[in-house]
Amino acid sequence: MKLRILIADDSDMVRRRLVDMLEEIEGVEIVGQACQGCQAIAMIRELKPDMVILDIRMPERNGIEVLHDIGKETSRPVVIMLTNYPYEQYQRTCTEAGSDYFFDKSSEFDKVPELCRQLIESSLPNDNLIQ
Repeated sequence: MKLRILIADDSDMVRRRLVDMLEEIEGVEIVGQACQGCQAIAMIRELKPDMVILDIRMPERNGIEVLHDIGKETSRPVVIMLTNYPYEQYQRTCTEAGSDYFFDKSSEFDKVPELCRQLIESSLPNDNLIQ
């Protein structure tokens, strides 16, 4: 089973670090990278990833707006919010908008590859992820 991931973050350094970490995991395929919210939405619609790693602060449309748009899609990916703004009000807003996970970039960055491994291991035979 392949876990197809789109990374949406305006920081080149964060995207590179995530790609380096995730490409080491068997079963992970990075299908795209976006640095702006509108670009992320277009890529999600076109590529239909299994998972989106999404930053809150991005140009054009922020991650919360992207979350709202993802919620309108018929086949919604697993969404990880990975942010430097780990405040309770953001977490609540993201959860209400459809985020599956909410991680603080400064202290929980390493949870992303751990979660990917768990999702790959718990996948169903028909390649659907357990959510």
